[in-house]
Amino acid sequence: MTAAARVLGRLVERGETLAVAESLTGGLVAADLTSVPGASRSFRGSLTAYATALKGEILGVDGTLLAARGAVDPEVARQMAAGVRRALGADWGIATTGVAGPEPQDGQAVGTVYVAVAGPSGVEKVSALRLNGSRADIRKESVRSVLELLASELDGNVRAQDTEQTGGN
Repeated sequence: MTAAARVLGRLVERGETLAVAESLTGGLVAADLTSVPGASRSFRGSLTAYATALKGEILGVDGTLLAARGAVDPEVARQMAAGVRRALGADWGIATTGVAGPEPQDGQAVGTVYVAVAGPSGVEKVSALRLNGSRADIRKESVRSVLELLASELDGNVRAQDTEQTGGN
């Protein structure tokens, strides 16, 4: 089972929804999700904010932060995930931002990627990646990584709920 199918299945089980904000992946996360039959039961949609200005204008990323650090930054990724969650009215938001190459961007090396998740009850996580390979390899691994980050949060929340329900230790 693919990461996309696993995530969507868990979201359906929980009655929750997902929205995606993408930069370097340019719609690949959304394409991966929508390749799964029945994705519409939990996938709300996506915003590809490839231009730095759109991250602020559409996703609500702080303009001062973008001006100071550029688009390739962990806090930018976090704000993108929270912003798409809010903009598309989803329970969960995930985001990708980084440098796929061939040239460095905003002082960041090729392969520098940040993926983020924002969810219910204030859940916010960012993962920093240092990826190697071609532009296509970096983008593909970014898709896998953001879906795995969400899967780990969904799994963690399930375990926490199970512990609460059974009065765990």
